[in-house]
Amino acid sequence: MIKQNIFIGFLTGLSANIGGIFLYTLLFSEMGIDETLDDAIAQGYIGKLIALGAILNFLPFFVFIRKKQNYHARGVLFATIIAAISIFISKIV
Repeated sequence: MIKQNIFIGFLTGLSANIGGIFLYTLLFSEMGIDETLDDAIAQGYIGKLIALGAILNFLPFFVFIRKKQNYHARGVLFATIIAAISIFISKIV
C-alpha cells in the first residue's frame, strides 16, 4: 500500500511537471508545443523548461501535505528530484 501511494504521488508529480511545461509553452511561446520543445533541445534550454514545469509540483505537494497523505507527497518530491537530475544531465550534455 505504501509503494502504491508513493507511485501515485510520483505520477501526480510527473503529470504536474509535464502540465507545467505545456502551460508555459501555451502561455508564453509564440510557437506550438512541438516546435518549442524542438527549439529548446536545439538551443540548449530544455533544462529551463523542465525547471519551469517543476514549479507546478508545489501545488500537489502541499495539497498532499495538508491532507496528511505523506507518502503521496514523497512521490511528488521524488518526481521533482528526477526533474532536477534531468536538468543536471541536460546541462552536462
